[in-house]
Amino acid sequence: MIISLKDIFKMIGILIVSFCAVLVCTLFLNYYMDITAIEEQITGEMAKILYEAMRSTAKMVSALSGGCLLLTSVVLLCFYIGHYVDTHKKQLGILKALGYSRFAVAKGFAVFGVSVFAGTAAGYLGAHLLMPKFYELQNGEGYFPAFDAAFHPGLFVALVGFPTVFFALLAVLYSFHRLKVPALSLMREAVNYKVVKAKKETDLPFLTELRKSSVRQRKSLVFFITFAVFCFSSMMQMSLGIDELASIMMSVMIMGIGMTLACVTLLIATTSVMKANAKTITMLKVFGYEAGECAKAVLGGYRPWAYMGFAVGTVYQYGLLKIAVEIVFADMEGVPEYGFDVLALVITLAVFVLLYEGIMRVYAKKMEKLSVKEIMLD
Repeated sequence: MIISLKDIFKMIGILIVSFCAVLVCTLFLNYYMDITAIEEQITGEMAKILYEAMRSTAKMVSALSGGCLLLTSVVLLCFYIGHYVDTHKKQLGILKALGYSRFAVAKGFAVFGVSVFAGTAAGYLGAHLLMPKFYELQNGEGYFPAFDAAFHPGLFVALVGFPTVFFALLAVLYSFHRLKVPALSLMREAVNYKVVKAKKETDLPFLTELRKSSVRQRKSLVFFITFAVFCFSSMMQMSLGIDELASIMMSVMIMGIGMTLACVTLLIATTSVMKANAKTITMLKVFGYEAGECAKAVLGGYRPWAYMGFAVGTVYQYGLLKIAVEIVFADMEGVPEYGFDVLALVITLAVFVLLYEGIMRVYAKKMEKLSVKEIMLD
């Protein structure tokens, strides 16, 4: 198979997301299983209420973070495979022309599961390194008898073995679907254009029309950017707003995951936009457009979607924490009523503007360095 270690290394995004997902799920599910094992030793009304709250929190955090990160990993994997097929059409077409069946070529994509295994294994190991401190913080009030973290083989299989097999199979099936193209079309690197109903002609400026066209043709990148900002907005505000509801360790963990997801997906999406529009950018420069105008035309169309993701993330985190306080911790005494945290919103918005606009600025600078000769000969 023509997939090299370099190609697998490019899937660093999936590795990071897998690491975050398994780290969080291992911590909370392991704690859930261990505290459930000592249920008979827990006495006292307050201790029992806290016990149920801890179990509910562990299940809720694992389901939400695990489900969200699983969806992200699936989308990233499909994106990587689609990009690989698009950039290696000639080689894949030659393999099919030599007599290799579509499945024979597709099964080689199973090696993409290596990145998932690396991420999940690292996350599982990291969680066990953090468990002593995590257990200590979870039992900081002293309501539960002391207990140590136990090793659960089933949890290892579920969080490391199963995802590796699942993503390897997913890679094979999705690549099998993407390779449903004649060998000759692959060798010619033909592009399939989707026929759309003609719209009413508009007299928009050229750069405005180019910006809108760039967004329409790459909806997956719109999703990436919107989802990245959604994760950043919701997790940053959540981490800043739960200081009275959770430990500092949980706040830092949520903030770290939000920052990681935002940076990784934003960089992947922006890099893909740059590569996909490299020839367009160079042609704009040939015709005398400034780098700032090129950046506005190519990257500017994604800005409204980014701010929309921020707004949705703000609403989501408020609703989630409101439900958690009123349902999960409803029977606990002394839990403060949760209200919308304006300060957390202001801080998160300020950091987001600096981060997002900073990344856009960096890529605008990269546009200035694009070589016309290098792109045209590519």
